[in-house]
Parts: sequence; C-alpha cells; structure tokens
Amino acid sequence: MRCVAYAALGIMCLLGSASAAPQALNLDAVNKAEWSAETGKGKEIDPALVKIQVLLDRARFSPGVIDGHNGENLRNAIKAFDAAHDLKADGKLDEESWAKLNETSSEPTLIEYTIKAEDVKGPFVAIPEKMEDQAKLDHLGYSSAEELLAEKFHMDMDLIKTLNPGKSFDKAGTSILVANVRTKQSEPEKVEKASKIEVVKNEHILRVLNKDGSVVATYPASIGSEEKPAPSGSYTVRAVAPNPNYTYNPDYAFKGVKTKEKFEIKPGPNNPVGSTWIDLSIESYGIHGTPEPEKVGKAYSHGCVRLTNWDVEALSKMVEKGTPVDFID
Repeated sequence: MRCVAYAALGIMCLLGSASAAPQALNLDAVNKAEWSAETGKGKEIDPALVKIQVLLDRARFSPGVIDGHNGENLRNAIKAFDAAHDLKADGKLDEESWAKLNETSSEPTLIEYTIKAEDVKGPFVAIPEKMEDQAKLDHLGYSSAEELLAEKFHMDMDLIKTLNPGKSFDKAGTSILVANVRTKQSEPEKVEKASKIEVVKNEHILRVLNKDGSVVATYPASIGSEEKPAPSGSYTVRAVAPNPNYTYNPDYAFKGVKTKEKFEIKPGPNNPVGSTWIDLSIESYGIHGTPEPEKVGKAYSHGCVRLTNWDVEALSKMVEKGTPVDFID
C-alpha cells in the first residue's frame, strides 16, 4: 500500500481552538433549534449549526466533523445541497435552505446513547508523532474511548465533551448525548452505486454523481498541495481496501521522516491513511481516511484525496472496480 498523502504532515491548518459553548447547549436546544438571521454569526458553538450539520450528514452532503461552527466545510456542504435542490447555491444558510434540510429527516438531531462495553474495551493506543515510531506498533487503534465515540458519531471531541459535562466516556452504561447520524436514511442498503466521482480541487470537495449526472453526495477533502499537487485528468477505481497497511517509500521525502528505507505501518483508524483505502489507476494515488478528521478540507495533503474515516467508508460502499474518477482543476 502506497500513498503520497499523510494527514499528520499537513502544512497548512486553519483550525482555531473551539470557543466555550453557551450554557443552553443541550438536547432541547439543538433538537428544537430554529433558523434566525443571527444563526452562525457567533463564535460559540451554535445549536442551530449542530442541527444543520447533522441533517447535512444524513443527507450525504457531509460537513466533515460536526462541531457547531460556521466553517468552510459547512459552507461547501450547504452550497452543494442547495445546488442539488435548485436553491440559491451561495453557501449561506438561509431560511429556504433550513426548511429544505428539515424536510429531509424528521428524526431528532441529538439522542441519548448508552456507552457499550465494546466502546470501552480497547485496547487503546498512545500514537507516537513520528512515523518511524508508529511502525513499531502492532495496531494503530483509537487513543481513547472518547476518540472512538467522537468518530463513531462524526463529532468533534470538543463538542462531545461540551454536550456531556462531567461525564466519563470510559465507563459502559454511561448515558451521553451524541449526534444522531446512524439513522435508517444512512443505512448501506439505501446507497446507490456511483456512476462517477469528481474531485474538485479548488473547492476542496469530492462529488458523487449518479447515472443522470445528479450529485447525490459530497464530502469535504484535502487534495494535494503546491509542493505535491494532486493529479489532473480521468482515472478509475482499481480496488477498495478496508483496514489498509501503509507503506512509506523514502522517495516521498516527507518532512520529519529521516529513514532512507521503506517501512510499513499496521492498520487501524489512526493509520496514516485511516480506515479505508480506495486505490486509483494512477500509481501511488488513492482516496483514503485520516487519523485527524478535524483537519480534512483545512490542511493540504501530499497528493492523495483525504476524507474523514466515516466519509471514505461511506464512499467505499458506493464505488466498485472501474468507477470513473475525474480530477477537476
């Protein structure tokens, strides 16, 4: 397995630290949130934005990590959703977009979830920063139950902690609030096969098209850099590999990697290419996951197309050998 993308080595990150959320952030505040002209204009976690991010996630117009903030990934998701529904596609959340999104699902946005034994059994792993040290591990698993739960429900760890003050995430039987992203609407059998994938470089998104050319899903993506740009042109999917190994080639010459010999990093969600690898018909390039979902769409990759683990897993069910993949400049 080879790839010229490595999430932890992204060279530009636009993330800021999350601001403290208002005290009103709770089950009712999110589930009963309504749009207003002030939605998304504050610096705190916005209950209405949490709701809209969950609805977009369910509708397969992914906002990436659900964090309750008004960032580029959210604006791109709204723009793509509006375009697919013949609304004004300017990336702004307005009353029309809000109404149309609320029509897509009637299930609650937040739900109570009881932590299961399987969520906390581990083993959890302290992930070293250096790739050479990662290669010494038998498995690149989650670093904590908190990280596992945040990823399971597509949430930013700051948000899941803010929604559950004082709660312990490492004890089975604990009831916590989570984003309701695992609905009937999101079940694999509801997903149709993609006719084509489009990787839109300047918009930092990946689009899934059906037979009539309609966009049926979009995902935020980190796509190459000026130093190591993503390819241009048309290719196809060669294979899908869940739980891939990662092989580092010294020809990549990643900053911070000193070894001059190839080495392999074992599978796991914190593997450099995440939980899934979609191999493309261009040597050493693919679409894959990441150990740092909060950086997707906000940090450059080293050439490949990097999605969140949950988004690339969803995409992997929509593609097959031979699915066309177009890189659009």
